[in-house]
Amino acid sequence: MARGIIGTLQLAVAVAFAAPVALLGLEFLRSGDVLLGGGFLAFAALMILIEEYLTTPQDVPAKVAERAVGTALPDDED
Repeated sequence: MARGIIGTLQLAVAVAFAAPVALLGLEFLRSGDVLLGGGFLAFAALMILIEEYLTTPQDVPAKVAERAVGTALPDDED
């Protein structure tokens, strides 16, 4: 799926916040604390996944319009 400028900036901010958490998790893994290191890595991954797949109220009108255009206009290939 193509990402607009705003979506790209939102992902960059999420990565900027998740990167230190992931680095902390890697540091704990390196020191031998597997449970805490894995927990921080999972939390960092969850931060990115939530930003990527969570539907916010600002996303709803775009999704509704996309679905309406898809049903109202037939494909050129049909």
